[in-house]
Amino acid sequence: KKFSKHMSVAEVYLEACKLVGVVPVSYFIRNHSSPTMTLTYHGLGPLGCKALAIALQSDVHIRTLELAYNRVQAEGVKYLAELLRANFTIQHLFQDLSNNHVKSEGAEHVAKMLMDSISLKSIKLSDDAKHFTEALSTNSRIKDLDLSHNKFCGKGGEYLGQLLNNEGVEVLDLSWNHLRMKGAVAFSAGLKVNTMLKHLDLSWNGFGNEGALAIGEALKFNNTLVHLNLSNNCITNEGVSMLCRGLDYNETLRVLLQLAYNAVTVEGALALVNVVKNSPKTALEQINICQNVLVNENFVSLLELTCQEHPGLDVQYEGVGGFIAQKSPKRIDPMKVIQDYLDKRKLRLWDFFRNIDKDGTMRVPVTDFRKAVQQSSIPLSRFQIEELIHRLDRGRTGMVDYR
Repeated sequence: KKFSKHMSVAEVYLEACKLVGVVPVSYFIRNHSSPTMTLTYHGLGPLGCKALAIALQSDVHIRTLELAYNRVQAEGVKYLAELLRANFTIQHLFQDLSNNHVKSEGAEHVAKMLMDSISLKSIKLSDDAKHFTEALSTNSRIKDLDLSHNKFCGKGGEYLGQLLNNEGVEVLDLSWNHLRMKGAVAFSAGLKVNTMLKHLDLSWNGFGNEGALAIGEALKFNNTLVHLNLSNNCITNEGVSMLCRGLDYNETLRVLLQLAYNAVTVEGALALVNVVKNSPKTALEQINICQNVLVNENFVSLLELTCQEHPGLDVQYEGVGGFIAQKSPKRIDPMKVIQDYLDKRKLRLWDFFRNIDKDGTMRVPVTDFRKAVQQSSIPLSRFQIEELIHRLDRGRTGMVDYR
């Protein structure tokens, strides 16, 4: 059926719903002129997708379309593919296929959609690594790709390694995909030659030390990656050492965003800081080993020394949990140091915290507090700062409460 070109998108949608025999979604009717359309949990089904696709073919407002948890099935994906061949406005599609009962046939439709679309810039997909890899290898317009929570496993890692031949993707989320052993190694081989990827999330995959070794080898040659998340990957100090071999050569990675929830101790933490200290060309600015590493005074001393040459370096860790064996000199109360500093400037402790607490909640994240003290002229060493944080956040909540 043809619809009058004078009809509004809402009118076309209502007619399309009558045509296919589904109940219209009132949220769509009320918000069809919004640039973002979120239709999660609306029970669209394949026919609901068909009505939506008919209505949106001539739409020029919606740029982001969210359709997760709608049981669209393979038939619904087919209608969406037809929509994107006609609509050049939609740039971001979030369609979590693992919760839409798509299966292999639907994955093929998505692959066809990716090959045909000339407007999509970011997309969240799941289910079949093979089909998506084949499609994305010819689509250089997709810049932001979310393939998380798919359990691609080892074979999927091989296909995803091939995906890195794509010359467009700059942001890639592969978290929660069980890319262990062979899958991790195969993917890392693709990363080694990739020239576009800037942000990579590999968290919760179980890479292990074998995967850490493969990533380290890739980092020796990769010169574009900026952010890397390797949290919860069963990496030990040995794996960190292997990773550091690659970091010694790498000149672009700025943020080793997460190594949290790995079996890393202060030994691994020391290795990471030593990379920054001893590698003149390193670009590392941020290392996050929170949730697993209690450092000692040796580490804090090394970090202070390293930060003299790399003042922008930010290493986030769980706290100070040990001391060197030799007898330490009498310690000065860090809180008293802050109070004396403020008294000399006729400031109140309240004023100091209020400058950090932009939201006025009277609670400050530990990372913000640490950074504020480090960037101030308060004469505290990093070790004293950590001692102070340990005192102010005894419950390890990650927040400093100054009420």
